[in-house]
Amino acid sequence: MGYIGLPTASTFATNGITVVGVDVNPKIIKTLQSGELHIYEPGLPDLVKTAISNGKLRIQSEPEEADAFLIAVPTPFYGDKQADLSFVSSAAQAIVPHLRKGNLVILESTSPPLTTTGLVAPILEQSGLKAGKDFNLCYSPERVLPGQILKELIENARIIGGIDTASAEAGRDLYKHFVKGEIILTDATTAEMVKLMENTYRDVNIAIANEFSRLADRFGIDIWEAVALANKHPRVRILNPGPGVGGHCISVDPWFLVEAAPDITPLIHTARKVNDGQPEFVVRLVKRALGSLRNKKVAVLGLSYKADVDDIRESPAVEAAHLLVQEGARVKAFEPYKTTAEIPGLELVSSLAEVFSDAEAILVLVPHTPIRTLEPEVVAKLTPARIIIDAVNTWPVEKWTSGGFKVYRLGVGRS
Repeated sequence: MGYIGLPTASTFATNGITVVGVDVNPKIIKTLQSGELHIYEPGLPDLVKTAISNGKLRIQSEPEEADAFLIAVPTPFYGDKQADLSFVSSAAQAIVPHLRKGNLVILESTSPPLTTTGLVAPILEQSGLKAGKDFNLCYSPERVLPGQILKELIENARIIGGIDTASAEAGRDLYKHFVKGEIILTDATTAEMVKLMENTYRDVNIAIANEFSRLADRFGIDIWEAVALANKHPRVRILNPGPGVGGHCISVDPWFLVEAAPDITPLIHTARKVNDGQPEFVVRLVKRALGSLRNKKVAVLGLSYKADVDDIRESPAVEAAHLLVQEGARVKAFEPYKTTAEIPGLELVSSLAEVFSDAEAILVLVPHTPIRTLEPEVVAKLTPARIIIDAVNTWPVEKWTSGGFKVYRLGVGRS
């Protein structure tokens, strides 16, 4: 019942389907059963409340017999960048006692190619039933953007990869209860590959933008101006650089392809290394602004992996904050969308007043709306800090310079 499972369950439940939402975390189960949410997503609280109040959605710790089973669990990686499919395996094992002839099982978790046929199918067949003969099995990746999940679940094209044609068609018949976008049928491994390709494409494009920011810094130019000018070309669309790439998709999925075929993925591997190294580039910028970081008080604004979401998984902002601490800086961090978060090794505070109170410098890592809309005269009253390090080009330089601040920006070598 996470960022994908809960919205999907609630959307099915508000479209006439009786749904059992399963999670192994007792805290999450208790939170949802009490009418509260453990994640932030616009519109989701009302949707969940409606689904539960109309009796179409129940939350519990164990699966039960059903017509269809959807697996939407995390697929992180180990420290050596190897896919951790233990959650997928556990979920499939939990389905086995309840699997019956005619059932449909759908894996939604982002997975390396051949996971559906090579891992999930053999586990489910421990029931004595045969995939493709006794029950249908599909892979259908989520393709939604945090902050717009409820809209995109319904409107985005839905790819359904079956282990055979009948399985794909069964998946289509289920999702068409709420999907208004095009539903495209293919095989399971192609569907797995498509999801990985989408996020890898984004990762590679972000990597070149981040590398451009390093070049601009060295050559003494402004990357933000250079990107804007380059994008005047009708066939060029360079993305903006930043502190790195995070979240549970773009920063993870390319490694699945590198793991599966390391001998033929040098470009993907290099892009991952560039993006994983970007927090260190941010720290070098902070050092340029402050000199030695030993005992320097730094206010960090934003810890999620992108603007206006609460998801801090694999966040480069968190990595940058940790690196500052390792350099001896005294860091206070403020994440407006997750003020109660606890991150080992970091001091998180719950308000702007707290994060600004005794800071010597301000580091902007995520351009959240509550941060982006701050005015220099307001900030000046809250903090003695007059040095800003902006890693995401959040605040207009002239405006903040006129307000008495000295601004350093990522990718700007020009003084």
